[in-house]
Amino acid sequence: MRLARVVGSVVATRKNPGLDGAKLMLTQTVGCDGEPAGGVQLAVDAVGAGVGELVLLLLEGRAAGSVLGRRGVPVDAAIVGIVDAVGMDRSG
Repeated sequence: MRLARVVGSVVATRKNPGLDGAKLMLTQTVGCDGEPAGGVQLAVDAVGAGVGELVLLLLEGRAAGSVLGRRGVPVDAAIVGIVDAVGMDRSG
């Protein structure tokens, strides 16, 4: 699982029937400081995230499909949580 920021949305009028009704979002992986730390990833949104929000991104294909209740559907990434805050103990 990774931290990511939602940077956009995708509209697809033709897609796999198992994705009908699914909200597709573009996410940018970020580090703990919130700065970009990787490429942009297309993800299916399971929690109603919006553009600009910090989210938990599940990047395990089979697990992502399972979390969404869409087994057997071609899903590589799923947004599974909206992050309220990130804290780190830097004493160690």
